[in-house]
Amino acid sequence: MAKALPYHTIHEIFSRFRAAEAEPKGELHHVNAYTLVVAVALSAQATDAGVNRATAELFKIADTPQKMLDLGLEKVTEHIKTIGLYRNKAKNVIKLSQILVDDYGGEVPSSRAALQSLPGVGRKTANVVLNMWWGMPAQAVDTHIFRVGNRTLIAPGKDVDAVERAVEDNVPAEFQQHAHHWLILHGRYICVARKPKCGACLIRDLCVYEDKMPDPLPGKAPQ
Repeated sequence: MAKALPYHTIHEIFSRFRAAEAEPKGELHHVNAYTLVVAVALSAQATDAGVNRATAELFKIADTPQKMLDLGLEKVTEHIKTIGLYRNKAKNVIKLSQILVDDYGGEVPSSRAALQSLPGVGRKTANVVLNMWWGMPAQAVDTHIFRVGNRTLIAPGKDVDAVERAVEDNVPAEFQQHAHHWLILHGRYICVARKPKCGACLIRDLCVYEDKMPDPLPGKAPQ
């Protein structure tokens, strides 16, 4: 496995990310810890924008586990039918809501193990909730972070668990809280999969990716 970038290079990369956007935010709409859990669970194999459209009305009427249970499986399914794997996801939303009511007094637990015990909640979802709601510097590695981590050698790893550890090990502590958001946004909008927008990249001079895209023609903005 390739070796990560030197400390000072990684520090400079995240200094630039911070200068460009000091407080990056997740793009999933939510109103409390419960709706955040549901939104992140629904986002698997779906876009944040698609989840936001599907939950806009749902969260107005069901923003607690009990309200979701009262709404029922059929109506939950109807609300999220535009999302991939919606039938199974609706079942998981009902199941996790029941567990939260029965075992946690309707509150979302704040440990990774307890979160991961909920149907449809994996490590990535748990880390997003821990980071965004409780301020824990947990690193939720998705396809964007996996790609950026390996392309740039900020956090190389053969699988998502290895990349998660690499982010925790290599990114200086002062940037840990927002590291996964900076990396996700960079991968979603700049370091995209097929044609990375290298001409618009803040860290191009620090990136070791060998297949950088050429700069756009003079006067032409990158697409």
